[in-house]
Amino acid sequence: MVALLRHTATNLLHWISAIGRAPRAATPRWPATASAGIVVGIVVIIAAMFLLDAAASAWARHLPRRVVDMAEEITVFGLSGWFLYPLAFILIFLAALTGPSLPPRAQETMALFAARICFLFTAIALPGLFGTVVKRLIGRARPFMPPLDDPFVFKLFAWQPEYASLPSGHATTVAAAAIAFGAIWPRWRTVMWLYALIVMLSRVVLNVHHPSDVLAGALVGAVGAFLVRRWFAARELAFTPDLRPTPGPSWQELDALVHVIAQGPTRSAD
Repeated sequence: MVALLRHTATNLLHWISAIGRAPRAATPRWPATASAGIVVGIVVIIAAMFLLDAAASAWARHLPRRVVDMAEEITVFGLSGWFLYPLAFILIFLAALTGPSLPPRAQETMALFAARICFLFTAIALPGLFGTVVKRLIGRARPFMPPLDDPFVFKLFAWQPEYASLPSGHATTVAAAAIAFGAIWPRWRTVMWLYALIVMLSRVVLNVHHPSDVLAGALVGAVGAFLVRRWFAARELAFTPDLRPTPGPSWQELDALVHVIAQGPTRSAD
């Protein structure tokens, strides 16, 4: 058991060091359209604070109970644990299995899959961590806090859940997940963004976030995931330097890997 733990920890540290290594290639310059999009997003967030937040809070307080109950069921799927715990488990599992006893092709498949899992975990975790710290420093009151319908109540550095409204953590998580999964598997983009929008709406319906909080969270999550993608691409991990996902591993290769692992280390080493 001790040997297995040491082996797993060694592989995890190796993968982490690969993420932190010096860039291997230059990525395309940050596009001007992206910078313009961030500026427009900030303007929209500020406009929502003045024009939309108070009305949305009053609207949410008068919704039918069945709508609120439905939102409570939906909103839990925006918790970061739905992504980070399974991804962490998969990463630890891969680290435990990766070793010289596997055939070279199986080791390559394992490395490609581990790079993608590392990217997904980092692209969701880092924006979420950033948002968690920032929202507690900003100290914006949640819409249910008195005085009601006043979106400009702030308690700087409060570090209290009641004053941690901006940005929305759920919105940060689901937006980052939509960008991250869409970057690896483009066909998933529509489904992931539909899921993200539904979770974001649930936060307003439950009156725990203003619309501007949700928009700010979406901006933090999306920009954060984009930056992590560029970081990985510069190190040729999960992406090519031009930001395209690296080929594979395919589902067939993963299935073959499962069969190799199931054979056991002795047979796979032959």
